Amino acid sequence: MNENNFKIFITSKNDSSKRISPSTIKELSKDIANIKSKITIEPKNQRQKILGFGGSFTEASSSIYKELDEEKKEEIIESYFGENGNKYSMARTHINSCDFSLGNYAHVEDKNDLELKTFSLERNKISLIPMINDALKKRKNNIRIMASPWSPPAWMKTTGKMNFGGKLKSEYRDTWADYYCKFIENCEKENVPIWGLSIQNEPEAKQTWDSCIYTAEEERDFIKNHLGPSLEKHNLLDRKIIIWDHNRDVMVERARTVLSDPGAAKYVWGTGFHWYCGDHFDNVQKVHDEFPDKQLIFTEGCQEGGPHIGSWDLGERYATSIINDLNRWTVAWIDWNLILNEQGGPNHVGNYCSAPIIVDTRSQDLLYQSSYYYIGHFSRFILPGDKIIDSKNTNDTINVLSSINDQNIVSTVIQNKNDSCVELNYNRDNVSFVFTIPERSIVTVVDDLC
Repeated sequence: MNENNFKIFITSKNDSSKRISPSTIKELSKDIANIKSKITIEPKNQRQKILGFGGSFTEASSSIYKELDEEKKEEIIESYFGENGNKYSMARTHINSCDFSLGNYAHVEDKNDLELKTFSLERNKISLIPMINDALKKRKNNIRIMASPWSPPAWMKTTGKMNFGGKLKSEYRDTWADYYCKFIENCEKENVPIWGLSIQNEPEAKQTWDSCIYTAEEERDFIKNHLGPSLEKHNLLDRKIIIWDHNRDVMVERARTVLSDPGAAKYVWGTGFHWYCGDHFDNVQKVHDEFPDKQLIFTEGCQEGGPHIGSWDLGERYATSIINDLNRWTVAWIDWNLILNEQGGPNHVGNYCSAPIIVDTRSQDLLYQSSYYYIGHFSRFILPGDKIIDSKNTNDTINVLSSINDQNIVSTVIQNKNDSCVELNYNRDNVSFVFTIPERSIVTVVDDLC
């Protein structure tokens, strides 16, 4: 075995100098471990092609970004989208306001404007669109951006409010469908291409913030009878329609209702899901098994309940999800807010959360969380177009994900959540070597088959 064919990168809880840092087999062979695992990589057993990883542009994130010095702005964009950063190629943003906005707003506020002549992105031009444009410039426009509504305008809803759930009034279904198209067309005028749409963020949740309820049948019929035809009318059928956009727990039932209907399914690209009601990873596999011609995309996840600055559990939650989701045919994985302030906001209803980069707005210091580095172990090495391949390990306390690119380079991410180091026996074809991964750490092994 030629060790020059292998590159190893490590992030370790108990060594602050190890943050996606280069290492060697020799360096990682020093410790003696009682826990052992044999990992077998199978490059010939190839699965789905990856679209990429990313995060979300919200008004909250962009309002913080707007007030930063230019060098801090550049650091954030490089850290997420740059070749020396996490190389994000996916993103999400909101249609109208969301909880991570500075308040409720809609792009059409006039209830009499059924033709949407007053549709406006002026609110987004304050900070949101400039931040997106900076990222697009960094990636040379190579970012797939999906857009999701948290609520229609208040005047379209049964409650007359954007917050606290409610439903879309039946008489506004066509107008609301056209609204998505207006959003796409107006974004493109601002050089923001929209790759895909979800029907509704978290359609089964009556939230204290912007929210709207759809049953599975209502989502199915809205796609089939309103949104699909509107996209066709506006020559936008190449945009991807994503259903569900909610937790894994009942994603199978939602997918069955929508995707079993040919009239709706013909418009749908795939199923989006979140992580807020437990893991339920097997449901991701079930949706793939029942609808293998449709795609799977993780569209939102974050640590709830404040910023959790310095928590190592954050990164471990991300890696556990990414590994399990991608091993079950997920093609893209999108984090929630790119940046938040030291409080975990701003959020117009106090629903504070964490982000991979927290900005101390008093000092403008950028506080990189464990989640930033853990995501980077995937996004920097598993690039768009790479394929997930089979990997097996003999110790289920270790999580493993492998991919292969068109140069036959295999990247394997190995996560150790144990409080003890683990001896790993890495096997691929006729190659085998042993090294030790420290406690509470994650490594990426880049293995050149050539």
